[in-house]
Amino acid sequence: MLVAVGFVAFTNGANGNFKGVASLYGSGTTSRRTALAWGTASTFAGSIAALFLAGGLLQKFGGRGIVPDTLARSPDFLAAAAIGTALTSFLATRLGFPVSTTHAMVGALVGAGVAGGGEEVRFAALGKQFLYPLLLSPLMAVLLGGLAYAMLRMSGLAPDERSRRLDLCHFASSGAASFARGLNDTPKMAALLAVAPGMEMHWAFLAVAIAIAVGAWLDADNVAETLGKKVTDMNPGQGFAASLVTAGLVATASFHSLPVSTTHVSVGALTGMGASTRQTRWRKVAEILLAWVCTVPCAAMLAAVAYVVLGMT
Repeated sequence: MLVAVGFVAFTNGANGNFKGVASLYGSGTTSRRTALAWGTASTFAGSIAALFLAGGLLQKFGGRGIVPDTLARSPDFLAAAAIGTALTSFLATRLGFPVSTTHAMVGALVGAGVAGGGEEVRFAALGKQFLYPLLLSPLMAVLLGGLAYAMLRMSGLAPDERSRRLDLCHFASSGAASFARGLNDTPKMAALLAVAPGMEMHWAFLAVAIAIAVGAWLDADNVAETLGKKVTDMNPGQGFAASLVTAGLVATASFHSLPVSTTHVSVGALTGMGASTRQTRWRKVAEILLAWVCTVPCAAMLAAVAYVVLGMT
C-alpha cells in the first residue's frame, strides 16, 4: 500500500510541481531548474502545513461518501485507486501533458468502487463534493487570468520588462501557488494510507511530501516545457498576473476544503492571460483539454483492472 501511494505522490510531483512556477520560466524571469527548485521547496512546505490545515480534504479522499464504508476501508480498494491514479499521471507525464491528479484520483475511486461494489457507488455524491469545483475552477481561472492582467497592466503593476520589485512579487506569488498546491494535493494522497496498519498520519504526510519532491526533481522536464513555453508566450508582467490568479484560487479552495486541480487553474490562468494578449496557442490548449477529458475514464479503467488483479492474488 505504501509503495502504491508513493508512486502516486512521485507521479504527482513529476506532473504537478512545475504548475505553480511555470510563469517564472515561461516569462524568462528565471531558469527552468531554478523555477523547479523554488516550486518544489514551496510545495514541500505546503505539504507539511497540510497536516495541520487541510483535514477536510483528508476525509473526502478516502472513498467515503462515494462507496460503502466497508469497501472504503478495504486495502485492496485503496491500493487499486492508488495504482489507477499513479498510472494515469505517469502516462500523461511521459507524453508531456499536465493533467489533474485530483481528477485521476476521483476516476480511480469510482473505477475501483464499480469493480468492488458495483451498483453501490454513489454517483450523485460526486457532483457536489468533487466534480463541480473541478469543472468550475478552470473557467474561473480563464476569466480571472485575462481580467487580472488587464487590471495590473492599467495600474502599472505588470510591466513588460523585469524589475527587482516585479521579480520579488512574481517569486512570491508563484511560491504561494506552489504552497497552496501542496496544501491541496497532499491530503488527497495521504488519505489513501489511512487504513495502512500502524500508519500515523504525520508519517503519511511526510512520506507523501518527500515522494512529491523526488518525483518533481527527477521527472518534471516534459510538463515544464509544455506549461512554460507551449501554452502561450508571456513577458514578466503577464507571467506575474497568471501566477497571482493561480495562487489566489488554489489557496482559497484549499482553505475551504474544495478539491480543485492546480493543473486546471494554472492552465486556465495562462490561457486567459494569453487570450487577452492574443498569444495563446489554441492547438496546444486543445490537446491539453483532450488529455483532461481522458483522465477520469482512463483512471477508472486502470483502477478497476487493478482491483480485479489484486482480488486474484
